[in-house]
Amino acid sequence: MNVLIYIFAYLLFANISGFILMGVDKYKAKKKTFRIPEATLFTVALFGGSVGTWLGMYLFRHKTRHWYFVYGMPLILIIQLIIIMVFLFYVPIEFTTI
Repeated sequence: MNVLIYIFAYLLFANISGFILMGVDKYKAKKKTFRIPEATLFTVALFGGSVGTWLGMYLFRHKTRHWYFVYGMPLILIIQLIIIMVFLFYVPIEFTTI
């Protein structure tokens, strides 16, 4: 059971990070200062922060004119959900306590 708590904590951290990065990048875009690279935003999404990044994208109205964000973020989320479903239903995982 501890493993599930760690996975949940990691995903929560990744999604909060993605959300914050979108907000910070929008702020920096308005101030015309050094920006967060788009590769960084996609990397955070790929490593579990897709929901937070996608939510931040629309809440802050940031990167919504770029087709690769509009289609890329939901695509990453769908792929991650498929992977989760495969692991839940087709890969037998047993958690034992020592």
